[in-house]
Amino acid sequence: MVSQKYLDKAEVLIEALPYIQRFNRKIIVIKYGGSAMLDQELKKKVIEDVVLLKLVGFKPIIVHGGGKEISRWVGKVGMEPQFINGLRVTDEDTMELVEMVLAKVNKELVSLVQSLGVKAVGISGKDGGLLNVTRKTSDGQDIGYVGEIKEVNAKVLHDLLEKDFLPIVFPVGMDDDFQTYNINADDAACAIAKEVSAEKLAFLTDIDGVYKDPSDSKTLIAELYVNEAEKLIEDGYIGGGMLPKLKNCIDAIRQGVSRVHILDGRIPHSMLLEIFTDRGAGTAILCEREAKYYNEED
Repeated sequence: MVSQKYLDKAEVLIEALPYIQRFNRKIIVIKYGGSAMLDQELKKKVIEDVVLLKLVGFKPIIVHGGGKEISRWVGKVGMEPQFINGLRVTDEDTMELVEMVLAKVNKELVSLVQSLGVKAVGISGKDGGLLNVTRKTSDGQDIGYVGEIKEVNAKVLHDLLEKDFLPIVFPVGMDDDFQTYNINADDAACAIAKEVSAEKLAFLTDIDGVYKDPSDSKTLIAELYVNEAEKLIEDGYIGGGMLPKLKNCIDAIRQGVSRVHILDGRIPHSMLLEIFTDRGAGTAILCEREAKYYNEED
């Protein structure tokens, strides 16, 4: 007699089948950041998820940050981190350190992917002119070498995907004068997702998803149409760090991405649960033509 444990595994695989069929050969952009980058066991599980997506026919692109690691190194070398309106002030010395740390993180991720049998290429936004930027200010205040993305050269990524590589991007770009700039990783992921016409964009964060009431865990919203997300913002339900993230999600949907997922990267395999199961594990923001998978009233 086959045990229930194995029957349950078969059910999970069958539930995943329509999602695998639908998104086969489609591009998914994964913004990887937060605590899941610091915990080695979690990091391994995230990369296992991405490798699985690649092996079942998705075309994943990882865009990663490294804010916590950068802050650690800033402290290590005796520099004082500065922030204006939540944005890191990046002078010349800090920019040098940012690029060094992000490159280090990038190659660690490349090694992890390749240890699981998938070819990966790590690049920055400078490589091949991937991310062209202008200087960004915060409410008119100078914040140093922080870039606003002006243009994405998607050909670089399409060429890598065509050759069966998994691109891993860290968000450092150049302006027209070839000056190096730090870029917000969420912004980079959104801009890349729009330009490569990604079917999905997934944010791995340190939160479960979007709550109607952040103080009540029962108010987690599984799925939101983009107009519903805009209404939540208008009605003042969304604040703090979730506000720019949700606005980025809305912008990505408006620019052609079908679904954007906000996931808690601290939960092992949250990405697989969100993408391959009916219930999911975070919040999905959908364009109007998409059907909801999960009925809140069920």
